[in-house]
Amino acid sequence: MSKATSPSTIQFVDNPLAPELYASGATGFFVSNGTITITLESIRPDHAEKPGPLSRVVVGRLVMPAAGAQGLAIGLFDFLEKQGFKYEKPAGL
Repeated sequence: MSKATSPSTIQFVDNPLAPELYASGATGFFVSNGTITITLESIRPDHAEKPGPLSRVVVGRLVMPAAGAQGLAIGLFDFLEKQGFKYEKPAGL
């Protein structure tokens, strides 16, 4: 029987070959069975026409357990604030 481990005791292994994904925005969020799905999009032109019309194209989906998604949101907000990106609540919200 294996004994329980905490995230701090699990070794982190950096993979320099892990794929990178560019997204210009997060277009949707979905909750199912305790997981959060974030749909990512990127704006892309259709070069078959001049000028090429733009489309919002789904480039990937990130699925995480709810606790991991909360950690991502908090960590990203904290990082952006430290980099000088201050959140301004839009008027009327």
